[in-house]
Amino acid sequence: MIGRLYEGSLRGSGDVEIEHEDGRTERLPVDQWRYGRPGDGALLNRCDGPTLDIGSGPGRLTVALAERGLPALGIDVTPYAVEMTRAAGGLALLRDVFDRIPGAGRWETVLLADGNIGIGGDPAVLLRRVATLLGRPGRAIVELGEATHTERIRLREGRQASEWFRWSHVGADTIGEYAGAAGLGLTGTWTEASRWFAELTLAA
Repeated sequence: MIGRLYEGSLRGSGDVEIEHEDGRTERLPVDQWRYGRPGDGALLNRCDGPTLDIGSGPGRLTVALAERGLPALGIDVTPYAVEMTRAAGGLALLRDVFDRIPGAGRWETVLLADGNIGIGGDPAVLLRRVATLLGRPGRAIVELGEATHTERIRLREGRQASEWFRWSHVGADTIGEYAGAAGLGLTGTWTEASRWFAELTLAA
């Protein structure tokens, strides 16, 4: 059901919301994922060399990197999102980040944008996986949240709802701790267009 609701939102055929356990809802920001967000340019400027875009969705960042002449690969678990990326001229694979990833251990940049640090609901585990994907030298660029917490959410459209799943948010005050536990060093944080980012590198 998660995939069906998400794909429907990408196709523009529904008004899908994110529902929190406390009853709060917010519209799934699919238009931002498709057409871009303020701050994207500064994020892309930090990418260098072959770049892996984890949770690439419809591929706006993957495609933009390719248009800049950088080798870029997007991975996503939603077939239609992968199709959208390919149709726009980007390279994408239907792949979970914990599956076999081409170029593992050689990527110069790994992107976790749009809150994708939350994938799986365990940032420590995800960042340990990211560390195995990076080459030396290499960096992970991670988009942060306002505060660190893990919650259960689901997607909803009218009376249809997905199963609940875990999602995490990591703030600037704790990203260094998570990075260190994963064998990564925090080299800096910055803000752009009301978005927060961190750059992580493999520890010496």
